[in-house]
Amino acid sequence: MKELDPLLHSQLRLAVMSILMNVEEADFVYLREKTSSTAGNLSVQLDKLSSVGYIVLEKGFVGKKTRTVCRVTDYGRKAFEQYVKDLKQLLNL
Repeated sequence: MKELDPLLHSQLRLAVMSILMNVEEADFVYLREKTSSTAGNLSVQLDKLSSVGYIVLEKGFVGKKTRTVCRVTDYGRKAFEQYVKDLKQLLNL
């Protein structure tokens, strides 16, 4: 039996990737609200996804406030699609 990608199997990281698979980009505040996570936990999980190349983070400013925008990469899209395929196979769907 094939093991599920442990990086995507985390509830918050899976939620983030699920959101990003359906939008062109999402900012930090949007992701925090949609996942009901804390800023600190979300930040750690985004860094993990970014460090393996599943997402890219762009940090900038809007006025004097910082803004972080997240986008899924082609590599991340393929990893997510493989995760879903592996999960379906595991569940015999």
